[in-house]
Amino acid sequence: MIHARGLTRVFKVKKQAVHAVRGIDLDVEAGRLVALLGPNGAGKSTTLRMLTTLLPPTSGTATVAGHDVARDPAGVRARIGYVGQRTSAGENFRVRDELVTQGRCYGLGTRQAAARADELLGLLDLEPLAARLPGTLSGGQRRRLDIALGLIHRPDLLFLDEPSTGLDPKSRADIWQHILRLREAYGTTLVLTTHYLEEADNMAERVVIIDNGRIIADGTAEQLKNDLAGDHITITTSAEEEARRAAGIGGGDAEGTTVRLRVPNAAAALPDYLRALDGSGIKVTTAETARPTLDDVFLALTGRSITDDDIPA
Repeated sequence: MIHARGLTRVFKVKKQAVHAVRGIDLDVEAGRLVALLGPNGAGKSTTLRMLTTLLPPTSGTATVAGHDVARDPAGVRARIGYVGQRTSAGENFRVRDELVTQGRCYGLGTRQAAARADELLGLLDLEPLAARLPGTLSGGQRRRLDIALGLIHRPDLLFLDEPSTGLDPKSRADIWQHILRLREAYGTTLVLTTHYLEEADNMAERVVIIDNGRIIADGTAEQLKNDLAGDHITITTSAEEEARRAAGIGGGDAEGTTVRLRVPNAAAALPDYLRALDGSGIKVTTAETARPTLDDVFLALTGRSITDDDIPA
């Protein structure tokens, strides 16, 4: 569905070159749900805008839904849906009329557009809102309308740029429920950007981590966590000297009376580690294990958290 090689995008800001994307290679198979994960300013949205023909690449090539983004942008646009970060609907027409008009713009007949609008209103629980003006809807309701507008022409591929940003936790969960329902109903290929770690971890079949305009990791969430972060064991001791000795035995790091170790399988490694500490006369006061997060993966790759506030946008 997507085949991109060497995609770059350079902006000019006050006569200075800003390299937003620095050589992206990406393949996405049909029917997959792929999350592009990274901090603000990593290049996620710029990559999406190049793949959807909204921005021309500075260099590189990309074929989307069988059409070249540079040579045949109209062919790409006819076969994809795109839900940007800003709301898509206008303010002067009712919800159902917005959907019908969008369908007509894609070449659907009047009856066909109306039938498709009614289908999406039902699937996205928008039927009670069909006669409302978009400006009267809540944030979560407007995002569902945005998704409906992106799906009106039955695209093979739907791009979602930060679909749940700015929503409260309940609305975010609601949006994801509808996204997964749509995928089950239509088998649509979904490519989305997010900086919410739990969304990428729990929902995506594949996670592509982007930082500083480059892909730095690509795989399932479990593969990335197992291969790049590993499980963690954390123990505390009664004295700092014992913590330093315990760190030496396990190959971990001591901070005060706390020792942290990275291991392949914490549940299996913890009993042996505790026995080794007991045999060395080290008294352990607490012990716990933890599975890694995608933030641990990003930390292992870059030395910083994906949620750091000082990353330039």
